[in-house]
Amino acid sequence: MSSPSSSDFTALDLKALRERLPVLKEEFATAHPYKHIVIDNFLPSQVFHQAMADFDVVSKEQWTGYLHVNERKFANSNPSTWGPTLQQIATELNTPEFVSLLEDLTGIPNLITDPTFEGGGLHQSLRGGFLNMHADFTVHPHQRHWKRRLNLLLYCNENWLPEYGGGLELWDATMSHAETVVQPLGNRVLIFATDTTSFHGHPDPLQCPDGIARRSMALYYFTYEDKPIVRSTEYRARPTDGSKGILIYLDKMTLRIFDMAKRRLGISNSLANRALQLVDRVRHTRRG
Repeated sequence: MSSPSSSDFTALDLKALRERLPVLKEEFATAHPYKHIVIDNFLPSQVFHQAMADFDVVSKEQWTGYLHVNERKFANSNPSTWGPTLQQIATELNTPEFVSLLEDLTGIPNLITDPTFEGGGLHQSLRGGFLNMHADFTVHPHQRHWKRRLNLLLYCNENWLPEYGGGLELWDATMSHAETVVQPLGNRVLIFATDTTSFHGHPDPLQCPDGIARRSMALYYFTYEDKPIVRSTEYRARPTDGSKGILIYLDKMTLRIFDMAKRRLGISNSLANRALQLVDRVRHTRRG
């Protein structure tokens, strides 16, 4: 493999992944509560460590804060602002060669990549950050025939400790209990099928020290359908959330209104997010 500083370096070892494909396919197909696969040491170590060096801290110019009832995280979906190794990784995860491997792994043909990284890209959550339990939006907001089928999460945390929390919980279809928890360990990839009941999240506030963030790269893959069923992100309360469930529901319905406006009027993510934050501040003011 070439050095990450050279012009011809490749980030992914597709040959090694292909060699493991029979085992990975079986693990994906038989996983619970829904189809998923965890792959450790996904990138060659040199590439991973260079990517970590490229992963920028949260800055006002590059990162959008999603700070409302159902999540507290920051996102950067503009690859031109990323470091070169992160850009290369994202580029290769969208190549026909990697998509072909994904199709063989999952059994889903004709996958479509999203060069705009809608809802994806680089994510990080600071101390106190969380993401409530949810099933993802089902159709791309700006491509009405693109049904969302797969999520790929590459965790970018070099020294993540169990006491920090942040494990991604995969819950059953009835939202009665978590069946699996995937710890966000560095150089680990989680690939999972996404549908109306693939509930996941890390709903408990992070306990990592100040200066440490839960970081990941997220890519989503779609298929073309004539009339896919459109639904925005479906947040759900856990059985133990009590009265908090009311706020989760109200925030979800507010999000649904802005999702509809985004699809019909083309409003930007940043505008919708600012509106959600305003609603959240009003709620806090009234409660105070």
